[in-house]
Amino acid sequence: MRQRQQAQSHKRSRLTNRMLVAAAALLLGGGGLAVVATTALAGNNAPDAAAGHPHMVTATTVSCPDVGQKLRKVPRSAQLQVSKGLASLDRQVSDAYHRMTEGAGDEILARLKKQRSRTIGTMVTAIAKDATRPDYLLKMSGCTTKPTGVDGQAAAKSTNDGWNQNQQQYPNQSQPQDPNQSQPQDPNQNQQQGQVQGQDGGQQQPGQVGGPSPDDFVDITTVQPNAGDPPFAAPQGNNASTGTFTTECGRNEDGHFNSDNVIVTPGVSNGAHHTHDYVGNKATDAFADDRKLADSDTTCQNGDQSTHYWPVLRKLDGTSEQKPGAGHDGNNGSVLTPASVNLTFRGSQSGQVRAMPRFLKIITGDAKAFTNGTKNANASWSCTGFEDRQLKDKYPLCPQGSQVVRTFAFQNCWNGRDIDSANHRDHMTFSDQNGNCPSGFTPVPQLVQRITYDVPQGNSFAVDSFPEQLHKPVTDHGDFINVMPDDLMNKAVNCINSGRECR
Repeated sequence: MRQRQQAQSHKRSRLTNRMLVAAAALLLGGGGLAVVATTALAGNNAPDAAAGHPHMVTATTVSCPDVGQKLRKVPRSAQLQVSKGLASLDRQVSDAYHRMTEGAGDEILARLKKQRSRTIGTMVTAIAKDATRPDYLLKMSGCTTKPTGVDGQAAAKSTNDGWNQNQQQYPNQSQPQDPNQSQPQDPNQNQQQGQVQGQDGGQQQPGQVGGPSPDDFVDITTVQPNAGDPPFAAPQGNNASTGTFTTECGRNEDGHFNSDNVIVTPGVSNGAHHTHDYVGNKATDAFADDRKLADSDTTCQNGDQSTHYWPVLRKLDGTSEQKPGAGHDGNNGSVLTPASVNLTFRGSQSGQVRAMPRFLKIITGDAKAFTNGTKNANASWSCTGFEDRQLKDKYPLCPQGSQVVRTFAFQNCWNGRDIDSANHRDHMTFSDQNGNCPSGFTPVPQLVQRITYDVPQGNSFAVDSFPEQLHKPVTDHGDFINVMPDDLMNKAVNCINSGRECR
């Protein structure tokens, strides 16, 4: 009888602990898993636990080495296999993250490592058939957990602190705001504002499992100016090419959406695990090669067939569409149509620019910056009327009547040879503050994508992301494939180099 009572007591203890884990995950915000000290999870009756000593509760997500960023040469014969491999790695991380949110244990990381090891091995073998065998990739199978939510504030601070070091182009415009200004003026008021009505009459607010977290938002009026003229300082001075070329491609009124990524994972459906918003080329999906893009119609008024895309912004209204890239991948809420989309090419501080080659592919920002770090991050959030204040790792809370602004200033130096590279980054880079490109690179027109939104008041919106990236604002990114006809690109270059404003 006594043994039965003890067993029932242990069962109740384990149930209570599981309930505590679930509650902690919801309360901490932004985290995918609440991890409680092992003694508490095991129902350990050690003196410390019995005495009621508090246990450390931390929200975490899955953090894995980014294999795609370490690729250096992928022969044509291996491109599809590598693309499928990268998509498989993302899916494995996503599945592991979801299992962790359901309360599975540490064995998930061991299982994930085995899966990744097999997938990476397949990629290495495919590359080795026609290129040097990249055995260094085999060391990238192991993953860890990363603190988020409350404990993630320290990581968020380091994001701002390290921004100048990683961002070369406009160092004087990326100064971090006062850390004391990184939180809304009234946190309680902020949480109340963040509650929005769901379909079922319930309330949804940031801080639930999967993010975003309340501390991902900041009142823009509390941020000190840290940028030049909006959207950023334009080239000026005697040597600068000061003209601009603007192409008008609409706001995706036709509803061109998919969760593919034709640059990173061509030939694979749902390669992004989040939904992209498209303007320009109407044929863009995972299976659109250069020929298909060149034959496609466009939403651009001047005949520009280029592809522009970015993750959608969603209103956190309690809706969920269970399909890839949306609710199936943890991206819930109604998609917000931009209020405006401005696509402008501008010149260089150091002198004239040369034409971009057709089918040049550029990614700016990093969809996995929350776990990768900020080396390639390039998110810029602000509000209309406050664009001298740019946020890198926070969403802006805008005053009534002010719109949320996302700005992507793309890399403006090209290596003069390649329209793409194995990691989709090495062929492009940023100039320094004087407009000078690194050795071996030459200035090309800089694309600036500026997108505005009317959003509900409060912390009631979020950008789509990979599930384990928790909708963090630092993961925002933009993509571009130049499909301008050569004569249109030459017109743009002439306008920029002659100091004119053209459309």
